[in-house]
Amino acid sequence: MIKNLSILFFLCISTTLLYAQDTLRLSRAESEALFLKENLQLLAEEINISQAEAQVIQAKLWPNPELSIEEVNLWKKGNEDFAPPISGSFGKNQQFSIEVEQLIITAGKRKKQIALEVINVEQAKHYFEDVLRNLKIEFRSQLTKLQYLQRSKSIYQEQYKSISQLAKGMQNQVNQGFVSRSDYIRLKAEELSFLKEVNTLNQDLNAAQKELKQLMHLAPTTRLHITEEGYLKNRKAIENLALKDLASIAQKNRPDLELADLEKEYAEQSYSFEKAQRIPDIALKAGYDRAGGVIPDFIGFGLSIDLPIFDRNQGHIKIAEQDIQKADLLQRQKLRGIENEITMVYDNLQQALAFYQNISDDYEAHLDTLLKAHTKNFKDKNINLLTYLDFLEAYLNNKIIMLEAVKTLNDKAETLNYTLGTDLIK
Repeated sequence: MIKNLSILFFLCISTTLLYAQDTLRLSRAESEALFLKENLQLLAEEINISQAEAQVIQAKLWPNPELSIEEVNLWKKGNEDFAPPISGSFGKNQQFSIEVEQLIITAGKRKKQIALEVINVEQAKHYFEDVLRNLKIEFRSQLTKLQYLQRSKSIYQEQYKSISQLAKGMQNQVNQGFVSRSDYIRLKAEELSFLKEVNTLNQDLNAAQKELKQLMHLAPTTRLHITEEGYLKNRKAIENLALKDLASIAQKNRPDLELADLEKEYAEQSYSFEKAQRIPDIALKAGYDRAGGVIPDFIGFGLSIDLPIFDRNQGHIKIAEQDIQKADLLQRQKLRGIENEITMVYDNLQQALAFYQNISDDYEAHLDTLLKAHTKNFKDKNINLLTYLDFLEAYLNNKIIMLEAVKTLNDKAETLNYTLGTDLIK
């Protein structure tokens, strides 16, 4: 028996240690640092920048020369000797021609192509910043959600324990006939209601953890707990915001606006490149012909060039010109959209702040004190069950309202940071 108890105790201790090892406690700042380091989508997007830089290297390279060997006879007809050997017996009575051709790119087309690829690099960098911006707000929203759920669960768990203790105490009084069974059943129903809420919150916590672990590239068995540090945003920073200054901040920091600017720049550079395409490239040639003409060993030079009589790249030039107009329109639309977005997000944030400020700093402490007093009065039979449960319901509703006020303020602040493209509110 003692041996079995020892084994059971050892298993319990081992399970507890394993659970403790799998629980990762992090602050918001530590979580974000891990996210920035380990997120696989960000690592993949960084490769796109390297690929764009490789395209610049490729654009700087000259075309390779072309070597042609033609008119090679593998046998001769009859016994006539028509060509002496080149060295020893090599090349005797052999006919062949060799030509080397080098394409010369004219009108600065190579430099213009390089300029296009350089813009592509900048686009890749700003696209990476835009992906990071979108992932950040998703990540921070999930952090806030997890902290909100942790707080909510703590409140309901605490009240579940309190109700369970009251139910156990009331059961003894029911058995002794001091309390009606209907009151006991009503209290047990409330206990089950709390237990159900805790289970629902556990499922929501599991879903929030799953999203965060995916973003942070954590092992599936890891239990993530976010500490309270840095949960509430800086209210002074929100109060000091001025709407008139926000548009200029966004114009300097929004990567998607930079992408719209680069799209216009790319269209302008593409137009310059297509205009240069009107001028044909030149192919320089050098050739050697053995026994193929009047001169037995003929060396000659030449060039070839397209004659721009019919195709002067008119269609592509027209398309590139219209691309500039289209990019300009989209750039203006993006800017106006950002301005409207900033106004909406700013108003929403101020409304969330106003609601939060309506809750006095000591209101939550008063609520907790009143609940303790009501619980004591119920135990002492100074108030009935209905009065106690009515106050408990009001207590929980107000607790959740306060939690939601903080969560909403955090979410709206992060939305403003997202809209501005920079962490103005921390």
